[in-house]
Amino acid sequence: MQKNAYSRPLPVPDSESTPFWDGMREGKLMLQRCASSGEHLFPPVTFCPGSLEIPEWVQASGKGEIFSWIVVRHPVPRDLYADEVPYVVAIVALDEGCRMTGNIFDCAPEDMRAGMKVEIVYNRVTPEITLPAFRPAIKI
Repeated sequence: MQKNAYSRPLPVPDSESTPFWDGMREGKLMLQRCASSGEHLFPPVTFCPGSLEIPEWVQASGKGEIFSWIVVRHPVPRDLYADEVPYVVAIVALDEGCRMTGNIFDCAPEDMRAGMKVEIVYNRVTPEITLPAFRPAIKI
């Protein structure tokens, strides 16, 4: 079993992001959506841009594709990041249209490519995580 790269505790999430992290611990990707525009919002906000409405929380697919990535070899500051390096952090373009930063598991840095299909990993989520985790999607 691979050790979770992120194992150090962070401060308690603010009220805007609590539903997101609670959903992750329950195996759901929860995103905010603006009721008037239908646009999914990430990171969490207090009001929808433009309409100033309070966004609703809805379940999202948890799937997307890699937009860009970086291999982290020397995390700074060390007390907030992984003890085990290197690891891969990617920007994932979610199926819902917004982008999310996440750690990539089960994929060697040399195998990364833009457009690679990925999905959220829920079983590695703990109260101490710092980023959502993704792994390459299963090919059907």
